[in-house]
Parts: sequence; structure tokens; C-alpha cells
Amino acid sequence: MPDRDPMDEQAVIEALNEALALQNRSAIAYAVAAGSLTGFQFQPLALELGRFALEEITDARHLVEKIVTLDGEPTTDVAPLGFHADPKEAIDALIEHETRTIEALQKVIPPSGQEGRSEALEHRMEHLIMRKQEQVDALIRAARMT
Repeated sequence: MPDRDPMDEQAVIEALNEALALQNRSAIAYAVAAGSLTGFQFQPLALELGRFALEEITDARHLVEKIVTLDGEPTTDVAPLGFHADPKEAIDALIEHETRTIEALQKVIPPSGQEGRSEALEHRMEHLIMRKQEQVDALIRAARMT
């Protein structure tokens, strides 16, 4: 329909790739935190972080699929991350990283336009954002205990 904004495919690909580099970091960061939290009190959280890592991989795959569908080339970059032996620092770093990733995922929506495929992309981004925000909420609650 002529009155609908078309998808700016190049801008969407660029925004998706920015989000993908952060998403790649998320998967690795959760895996590292899950495997490195020490202390009996952190073992239930470590299991949960391991589950989060697996979900992050699935979400990264969804981003790659969309980039390739739009005839783009998915980045293999991973945003910088560090190791934090202290559980409180590890949780705080995850919260900070995930908050930034949520913002990057949201930036995909405006250039997606108002086509049918735009709505599908927007819905996918909202689903990723919602799931990731639930993880951040869990981390915030966990940080209160440390």
C-alpha cells in the first residue's frame, strides 16, 4: 500500500548486525558466568545462567536468519566482554551488557517500516526484548542477595 512506510532494508541489516554482536557477547557472557560462579549459594543461579546462555544462542540464530533473509551478511563479531571472578561484579556486568543489548534490539524497529514483514520483524524484536528483560529482572533480584 502506498501510504505505508517501506522497510529500509540496509538500515535494518545494520541495526541487526549491531544487535547481533551484542547478542553474541550475551551468549558467551552467560556461559562464562554460569561456569565460573563459585560458592554453594550461587549454584542455583549458575544453572539459570546456563539456561540463559542457551536461549541467547537461539536468539542469535534468529537474528542471523533475518539478516540473511534480507540479503545481508551477518557479523561474527563479539562485543567486548571481560571475566569477573567476583559474583556481584559478574552479575552487574551482565545487567549492564543486557541493558545495552535490549536498546540495540529496539533500534531495529524504527527502520523496519510498516509492511507485513515489518510487523513480523517488530514482533520478533519485541519477543527477544521481553525475554531478555525478564533475564535482567532475574539478575537484578539476584544482585540484591549478594
